[in-house]
Amino acid sequence: MSDDFNFEFGTWRVHHRRLVDRLVGSDQWEEFDGTATCAPILGGVGNLEEASMPAIGALGMALRLFDQQTRQWSIYWSTNLTGRLEPPVVGCFENGVGTFEGDDEFGGEPIRVRFVWDEITPNSARWSQSFRRPADADWEVNWVMQFSR
Repeated sequence: MSDDFNFEFGTWRVHHRRLVDRLVGSDQWEEFDGTATCAPILGGVGNLEEASMPAIGALGMALRLFDQQTRQWSIYWSTNLTGRLEPPVVGCFENGVGTFEGDDEFGGEPIRVRFVWDEITPNSARWSQSFRRPADADWEVNWVMQFSR
């Protein structure tokens, strides 16, 4: 439903935990704090999240649009570090968990990307990102954002 992301509207503190090296079997993580704000756009058919991550010098933006015909969300990501709108991940919420997947590339190789929204309450939520190479069976979680108010 187009109100799936209403939980995220407003201002958040965000604790980031990010894998230092991706898709190489690393278990070294870096942690830092930031903020995020989210607001509806287009009369509620979409929303825009802006994230500030001063520890890594990054500003990010998630543009989410709800396709009223397919009943699926498309999520596009960009940062000030690239100025590029990344390919979308597409999916929906089921039983309180949002799962969104799409194709991209990392280090010049094709990959599959997955975003998951879960542990959603009025004052907290968790987002995670995972990558998987086409030949791999397992996903590697490489970024977790814990949202709190």
